[in-house]
Amino acid sequence: MASLGRRSSAGDATTATFSPGDTMAYASKTTSAETAPTTPAERHAGLAIFVIAAAQLMVVLDGTIVNIALPSIQRDFTIAPSALTWVITSYALAFGGLLLLGGRAGDIFGRRRMFRIGLVVFTIASLLGGLAPNVELLIAARVLQGVGGAIIAPTALSLIATTFAEGPARSRALGVYAAMAGIGSTVGLLLGGLLTDALNWRWVMFVNIPIGIGVLLGTRILAEGTGGRGRLDVPGAITGTAGLVSLVYAITRGGEAGFGDRVTLGCFAVAAVLLALFLVIQARSTHPMLPLKLLRDRNRAATYTTILFVGSAMFASFYFLTLYMQQVLDFGPMRAGLAYLPYSAGMMVSAGILGPRLVARFPSRVIVAGAMLLGTIGMFWFSRLTPDSSYTLHLMPAMFLTALGLGGAFLPLTLSAVAGVAREDSGIASAILNTAQQIGGALGLSVLATISTTAANNALPDAGQVFFAARAAGDPGLLARAADALTQGYSAAFIGGCALLLVALVVALVGLNAKRRPAPAEEEEPAPVA
Repeated sequence: MASLGRRSSAGDATTATFSPGDTMAYASKTTSAETAPTTPAERHAGLAIFVIAAAQLMVVLDGTIVNIALPSIQRDFTIAPSALTWVITSYALAFGGLLLLGGRAGDIFGRRRMFRIGLVVFTIASLLGGLAPNVELLIAARVLQGVGGAIIAPTALSLIATTFAEGPARSRALGVYAAMAGIGSTVGLLLGGLLTDALNWRWVMFVNIPIGIGVLLGTRILAEGTGGRGRLDVPGAITGTAGLVSLVYAITRGGEAGFGDRVTLGCFAVAAVLLALFLVIQARSTHPMLPLKLLRDRNRAATYTTILFVGSAMFASFYFLTLYMQQVLDFGPMRAGLAYLPYSAGMMVSAGILGPRLVARFPSRVIVAGAMLLGTIGMFWFSRLTPDSSYTLHLMPAMFLTALGLGGAFLPLTLSAVAGVAREDSGIASAILNTAQQIGGALGLSVLATISTTAANNALPDAGQVFFAARAAGDPGLLARAADALTQGYSAAFIGGCALLLVALVVALVGLNAKRRPAPAEEEEPAPVA
């Protein structure tokens, strides 16, 4: 994860962060009166850091913990492969679609107040998800989790500015926050495997309940942060999120019923109307959720487009690798979680160790293009999977290489997103970057899942259902045929992932500035990079 901090002579603070593991960024401008720590925070600084970081960990963790449980969820509810993606995309769409609104709500109504509301929503949603008797209610609970996460994540970071004064105290808080966000994805994969193996998949939802309650009890020591004037762009949030949901549903249904299906075409039409209306609202609103002026800069537009494709590849790699390892290779949930350690190592090396050094020496264009090339090679390596591929010789090196590429893009893209932006807009600029990553992940996963399902069914009609039927009947011959068909589907999806990363590479070369961006170490008040 990369964190940037800037100090103004007047004492105003703007902080922007970005994390590679399905995390988010948000920056909030506060007055010098707000940034002064309250007495409780001075007395309990360590606890205040822990409360904020634990909340961020919970949100980041939830982006990956459910991935490991997907095969168990699919077996319990007998979900079609195309429908299974909604367990992931429903959370990402709500989280990414409402992220900007959640941050704005904290600025207007008070950060601690909205932080608490987000915690309550997220915790209740986790309880409902764990108790869900069918997949429809599980997906509804995931949407509600996304709503809670969209409130928690931006307000958690803003609370660092309102609780800790500028200087060493805030830098330490940002360092802990960055570390917690950075390890969240790995913890999610390992904890998801442990809970699913030892108990059952429902505990990947239930685990959020004690964390949420504990963080909620600890919020009393945090500074409130005064509310501000303005209003929420509710029409923008509704039209934008609903348009994205319609688009994802159209893509998913198109893979099942065909893209000439009337309902599919109708959903595409609804999505086009809603998203066009969203742009009109943003252009005319005095308080837009997405300031379109930020997209007029070619470098920034290219940055958001690139991260959109990076998010697509990242979501897809987690999703398809999890299914491949647990279904085709017959890994247990815990083993599958541990199998992702090379992926986490690649992210840590590229984003945390190499990233700060590279941005100090090379332009963002060069770094991102090189990173996309590495990611493309890794994705192509995945596309060569067979039903009996070796983890050590195939999966492990491909995971490390893919993560090395994807992780290497995050820091230069973060710097490009906020470069040349007015101080009052730097927070929203970095928040849009994370919104693009989440939405790109949801859209990309729906497209690649459609490709995967189509390819698998071409090899063996209803390959997913046949696989489970053959496993239940103990038919090794049919099971082998079904596993081969599913692997062909996953391979096709990874080829699609290669195409997405190649598009990102071209966008980076054409759109990103050639000038070198300042590294975090060159900023006036750097926060640790983890």
